[in-house]
Amino acid sequence: MATIDNAIIQGIAAVASRASLCDMASYGAGIRKFHVFCDIFSIREEARLPAAFELLHSFALWAATDPEMPEMNHLPKEIPFEPVAPSVVRKYLAAVRAWHIAQGWPPPLESAQLDRINWSLRGLDNLSVQRRHPPRPPITLAMLRALKATLQLSDPFDACVWAMAACAFFGMMRFGEVSVSARTAFKPDKHITRGMAIFGTDMNGTPYARLDLPAAKTAKPGEVQSVFLNEQGDLCPLAALHNMAARSPATANEPLFSWLDKTGTARPMVKARALDRINTILVAWGWGTRFGHSFRIGGASFYLARKVDPEIVRLAGRWKSLAYQVYIRAFEQIASQHLANMASIDDRAGPSQVGLTAAGQPQRASIG
Repeated sequence: MATIDNAIIQGIAAVASRASLCDMASYGAGIRKFHVFCDIFSIREEARLPAAFELLHSFALWAATDPEMPEMNHLPKEIPFEPVAPSVVRKYLAAVRAWHIAQGWPPPLESAQLDRINWSLRGLDNLSVQRRHPPRPPITLAMLRALKATLQLSDPFDACVWAMAACAFFGMMRFGEVSVSARTAFKPDKHITRGMAIFGTDMNGTPYARLDLPAAKTAKPGEVQSVFLNEQGDLCPLAALHNMAARSPATANEPLFSWLDKTGTARPMVKARALDRINTILVAWGWGTRFGHSFRIGGASFYLARKVDPEIVRLAGRWKSLAYQVYIRAFEQIASQHLANMASIDDRAGPSQVGLTAAGQPQRASIG
């Protein structure tokens, strides 16, 4: 017992413990990630709390592993991975530790065990540094149009993929918010359902849709975040949602982004399957592969290019801060609108240069 045997003091301790955990949004994300891992690998509920060293070591390895590293080419593709940096994994472990304490259990890891986990994380980080590559490019309007033109919107599966793509782009959503890691991973208290998509008209009579996310990366436990979608011409996410619903009817408690299989069963869209379909199309059009979070940054780039106030973009994208790196990446896509040809207004400007080719000087080159 951590306090004296007094109901008042014990009640205060319980409230303080819960508040201490909820004050840190990253703790909630860490615990959710831990349970996702346990669900994927079928870890029984009673084995999660208290968690053994072997389980937490395995969780840390899974969370930090990038399956695209050459050293990991033996990993089965059906196991979902969403790798994060080792520093983030350590925050996840701190969250699990706090969760144990809040539930009345002792800290789950001894010093030597934590050292062993850090040794593994250091190794994975070394492998990652050796192959670190530039950030993935954002999805563009041209890519969206290519997707829509190629997908068979009368097919339930493709209709769902298109709705996911349109909503993720114009709603600046993480792709994990419009998909699930595995078919069995869907939970109504964690994933958006059909009943959480509300259609209406604003005070100007303009149609919109509101998607209420029961859980999000930047939300506290139990906090609902809303995504607002508006009409967007021939790429309209509202029309995409209506088309998906028409091709794959579902109840209010079933997944929003779902499709009917040949037996008429509503199936939640698995992230890996949707991205495989999207990447196959984009490769065929000559844009390469590896798009995912690119929808979120693509949407931000689109709105900034249309001169939407960055503060509005921040609010609509649910960023807690100005997210400096996000805006820098987005600005790369629209810099020419603000900065190009400025020297042409000066008669004294010298000849233009397309690159620096002198020895020892860098030259800008396109990457195929």
